[in-house]
Amino acid sequence: QVQLVESGGGYVQAGGSLRLSCAVSGRIFSTYGMGWFRQAPGKEREFVAAISRSGSTTLYADSVKGRFIISRDNAKNTVYLQMNSLKPEDTAVYYCAGRTTYSDSIASNYDIWGQGTQVTVSS
Repeated sequence: QVQLVESGGGYVQAGGSLRLSCAVSGRIFSTYGMGWFRQAPGKEREFVAAISRSGSTTLYADSVKGRFIISRDNAKNTVYLQMNSLKPEDTAVYYCAGRTTYSDSIASNYDIWGQGTQVTVSS
């Protein structure tokens, strides 16, 4: 059984940085395309970033491009989201997700999800 566990969320002032981690257990991590999504109160879940199984290809939402960096360490079964120049509108619960094929921006294509970690950015 595959499990995803996010960590690294917290409270930060605008302009600050946070790094989220998502540890994956139970299967061969390198076979999973991974993504990060977020959901703010009263809003639908939205795509943030995705990374291919090898880590050679990444995809970002326009709203985070140039500020966030997704990466993965297949030896540690972990995917990361480095978030820089944070804005109040980045406040949300952040979820990592995995699928056993290529990664993309569509939430419904992902098979497994973590429980989420809260990120709060104050102005």
